[in-house]
Amino acid sequence: MTADLLIYNARLVATVDADRQELPGGWVAITNGLISGVGASTDVMPEASQRIDASGCLVTPGLINTHHHLYQNLTRAYPPMTSSPLFGWLQTLYPLWRALDEESAHVSAWIGLAELALSGCTTSTDHLYLHPRNGGDLLSAEIAAAKDLGIRFHPTRGSMSLSQKDGGLPPDDVVQEDDEILALSQVAVERHHDRSFGAMTRIALAPCSPFSVTKDLMIRSAELAEKLDVRLHTHFAENAEDDDFSIATFGCRPFEYLKEVGWLSNRTWVAHCVMPNHDEIQALGAAGIGAAHCPSSNLILASGISPVIDLRAAGVHVGLGVDGSSSADSASLWLEARQAMLLAKLKNGADAADARMALEVATVGGAGCLGRLGEIGQIVVG
Repeated sequence: MTADLLIYNARLVATVDADRQELPGGWVAITNGLISGVGASTDVMPEASQRIDASGCLVTPGLINTHHHLYQNLTRAYPPMTSSPLFGWLQTLYPLWRALDEESAHVSAWIGLAELALSGCTTSTDHLYLHPRNGGDLLSAEIAAAKDLGIRFHPTRGSMSLSQKDGGLPPDDVVQEDDEILALSQVAVERHHDRSFGAMTRIALAPCSPFSVTKDLMIRSAELAEKLDVRLHTHFAENAEDDDFSIATFGCRPFEYLKEVGWLSNRTWVAHCVMPNHDEIQALGAAGIGAAHCPSSNLILASGISPVIDLRAAGVHVGLGVDGSSSADSASLWLEARQAMLLAKLKNGADAADARMALEVATVGGAGCLGRLGEIGQIVVG
């Protein structure tokens, strides 16, 4: 059978498959959009309509970005917030973000996703929790940009329901009522979520964080995700300030709150996961939760170093996130993979991480976060 595309003569094909095969002089055949063959230089290659000579190149699975705020491309490297920790950083930027509309959401998504694609990213999520009044349908604007670029997209219908008058951080005109959020979330899933194998668009539900939504919204979002069979996403245990807020407000640590609101589930992946203790790490792994590790953002905001080695050992699906460009200044998954490797060495010792670990986190780890193991993140037939 003739393949549509053959990538051949690679310096190495790093499959990141179950056996972590690495194929010198390897080749990959693609037919009807799916991988139809993989082999080393000693294996017989199929005929193909199109051939790409990958001499001197490393061939890897497409990289997967598991946490982003695409609209933040509009406020990249904004001077007043470049030296602020998380809460002050947010309060500095909310007055600018309240002007977000469909046009700016589309432009920022197009730019951000194109930048990701240039770093080898073929699948990205986006945590779109900001929905200013009269801003329009921002989620559909982002999805249109992703379709234009041809990148697989897992946007989340994010939300905020606690404004400054309620003890939250954002201004009143960028938050919504719980009932409105849930109704619009269901509409987004019904309109955009594709359940088919290899789907290019899937939707998750994503209250911004425990400190920006009501407890009731967290609970009802988990219930709605169960009903619609979609994934859940939120910020979690991002820094010490986050921990202190949770203890002061809810009387418990972020992990205990996550459990209390029904989010300790294998449909959940969380962003950052910097501050869990040993017992919490074990429980996260047992629940099958995913964690989006955002090393550059955590460094810029001085949030801390996520315990990636311990999380992976406990069974947590650890993926990579570039986070928003207002906190990370760029959107390169290769850069984040390198940062993840270096931070793991810094935290756990020089022999704790290598380039292969970084590639796993950037590929199959991200597939685990998005609930797509066996579909993306590996070079395997099918």
